[in-house]
Amino acid sequence: MTTTPATLIVVDDDPEIRELLVDYLGRHGYRALAAEDAEALHRLLASEAADLLIVDIMLPGDDGFTICRDIRRSSEVPIIMLTASADETDRILGLELGADDYLGKPFNPRELLARIKAVLRRSRGGVAADPVRARLVAFGTWRLDRMTRELIDENEVRTPLSGADFQLLQVFLEHPEQVLSREALYELTRGRPSPPLDRSIDVHVCRLRQRLGEDTHYHQLIRTVRGTGYVFTARVEALT
Repeated sequence: MTTTPATLIVVDDDPEIRELLVDYLGRHGYRALAAEDAEALHRLLASEAADLLIVDIMLPGDDGFTICRDIRRSSEVPIIMLTASADETDRILGLELGADDYLGKPFNPRELLARIKAVLRRSRGGVAADPVRARLVAFGTWRLDRMTRELIDENEVRTPLSGADFQLLQVFLEHPEQVLSREALYELTRGRPSPPLDRSIDVHVCRLRQRLGEDTHYHQLIRTVRGTGYVFTARVEALT
C-alpha cells in the first residue's frame, strides 16, 4: 500500500533558501513546491491542494502576515511562519493571525522537519492518548466533531478549527477540571518543552476563547488561574 506524500509549499524570496528547502524536504518524502511571493503562492494554490505552507514573514509585496490573514479567510491549511526578527511581537502577531507554528532564522532544517511533522499530525487530528475516543464530544453548549475538526454550536452551525486551535481544545478536553500550566500546555500541544519566557500559549488560549464566544467575566469554559496557567471548567461527555 502506497501513501501519497504531503504537499508542502515554501514561500520565500531568497532563491537559495527555496532551493535548499525544496531539495531537503523532497529527500525526506514530501512533495515540495516553491513560491517567491504572495502572487506566486496564490497561482500555485489555484491548481495545487497544499497540506502545509511554510511562509517567510519578510517578503516583497504582501508580507507573510498578509498572506496568513488572507489564507485564513477561506482555508485552515496549516501554516508555519519563518522570521529573521528576534522581536517576539512578530511571532505573537503571526499566531494571532492564525499561524500554527513559527521558526526563527537561521534555523536547522532538521528542526523545521520536526515541526512540519508535528503540525501535520495535529492538523490530521492525531492524538496518541485520547481518553474520550468518540467522534463527537459535548461540553458546555458546544460539541466538537473530531473527524472534521469542527465546533458545532446550539444552532448546528459548524466552525472549522485550525490545527493549533483543535489541538489545544483537545488537550483541554482530555484534562477537564485540571489546572494546566503554560509549560504543560505548550509541551502537550507541541510535543516539546516550552522555550524560556514564551507566552505563545496565552495567544492560542485567547484565540480559542474567541472561537468559543467566551465572555471575559462570565461563563468561562477556560478560566485563568493567576500565576499558574488555565483550567477547563466544563464537564466533557462522549456522545458517539
